[in-house]
Amino acid sequence: MPNELSFPGVYIEEIPSGVRTITGVATSIAAFAGWAPRGPVDQAGHIFSWGDYDRLFGGLNRDSWMSYAVSHFFAGGGREAYIIRIADATDPASVAVGDLTLTATGPGSWAEEYGVDVEVVGDSGRFGLTVFRLGGDGDRLVAEVFQNLSLDPLDQRFVRSVVNEESEIVNADVAEGGGDIESTAGAMLTGGDDGTILKPGDAEFWAGVLPADADDDGRLGGINHLDRVDLWNLLCVPGLTDTENLATLATFCRDRRGFLIADGEDTLNEATVQPVGGGDGINAALYYPWVRLADPLQQGRLRAFPPSGLIAGVYAKTDTLRGVWKAPAGIDASLTGVRSLTNALTDPESGGLNKRAVNALRIFPVYGPVVWGARTCRGNDVIGSEWKYVPIRRTALFIEETLRRSLTWVVFEPNDEPLWAQIRLNVGAFLHDQFRKGAFQGTSPREAYFVKCDRETTTQNDRNLGIVNIVIGFAPLKPVEFVVLRLQQMTGQVEV
Repeated sequence: MPNELSFPGVYIEEIPSGVRTITGVATSIAAFAGWAPRGPVDQAGHIFSWGDYDRLFGGLNRDSWMSYAVSHFFAGGGREAYIIRIADATDPASVAVGDLTLTATGPGSWAEEYGVDVEVVGDSGRFGLTVFRLGGDGDRLVAEVFQNLSLDPLDQRFVRSVVNEESEIVNADVAEGGGDIESTAGAMLTGGDDGTILKPGDAEFWAGVLPADADDDGRLGGINHLDRVDLWNLLCVPGLTDTENLATLATFCRDRRGFLIADGEDTLNEATVQPVGGGDGINAALYYPWVRLADPLQQGRLRAFPPSGLIAGVYAKTDTLRGVWKAPAGIDASLTGVRSLTNALTDPESGGLNKRAVNALRIFPVYGPVVWGARTCRGNDVIGSEWKYVPIRRTALFIEETLRRSLTWVVFEPNDEPLWAQIRLNVGAFLHDQFRKGAFQGTSPREAYFVKCDRETTTQNDRNLGIVNIVIGFAPLKPVEFVVLRLQQMTGQVEV
């Protein structure tokens, strides 16, 4: 009704439709954890290309499986990732200029290639800061420039506020009550140390991936930095093959609606390769064998790599071209750049792995290297899990995460039929859109999905407790694993 009916005439009122558009979340934002020679260790680094990784984390490094995995991910179709740098506890490089101290954004000797020039502007107390890197021939390559800075904490251009927010190389700090600074040229950062290069099999490496103790701020490091990330879907710890630790990561993923892409051990005996155990294996898939690609750091000679980065790229490419409900496997799931596999599996060997819920990588004539398995780690036929297949599990995670975010508006609304009708309308519209895209079985919406939210799902006691229950069902698409051809010889017919 209009606010006030005062004069005779026609009044117009726009009535809200009650429709709130639900947009599906991204499904292939990958998170990688591993050792890198540079980069921050107090947060998950957000990157959108290999160039971002190269700039922030030091590019390819022979001691870092993660660096190669990230390059494989982007080469294979990945578009967005978070990086968790696992590093030995070492001090970052730094340099002091008067009361201003500049410290590298992360530990390691990498920052000793950098230096700073400070140029004070007259008696104004303002100064400019240039961060440069020494090239191989000793030339200075300008990396970052900051102008009109001040040591005064009340100034809008306070050096700590500006540099710490904008610089990818250094953080600034000013001594309490300090105001002393003078022009300086060529002050190099010193004191950086790489510490121990951590390998996936090291106990120290695992302690960095999922540390047991909180830091001084009461926060856990390692992959727990992902809890501060708005959305991620896939987790890879390249080269980590210990099934006990992988099971812990699967639990981590299940608690956060993520999915673990795990590497099988690098062995020629495929009979020893086992999937991640436990019920949380529904949020994980394991791939075998390792892959052989050209290594740019060895003049293009072949080297064996864990496959998880490549597989994450296949997931991302499949999601983009077909949808999360399509199995990331088959002749279209090609492994970009792979020249050979460390173990060329036969059909019986591949079949044995498939029964154990280990996804095989194969090379076929014409099609080349491809992913040839689509089972979660609970996909063993003996278990009989409803989450046997990767695309079914990931479709469910996609629906759960999308609706969890999109139904926030429901909180604190009156818990009665008008609200339930809006929920059914909005959720139904989202599921119908997925049905039209081919996400579900069935020839009609009734066969493909349902949404229930009414007095049957939400009792009076639920309403008294502030609860609204929404029941959603969908008919998933199951991938074809076995193609059976029945051939019959037609016998001649006797004419009567």
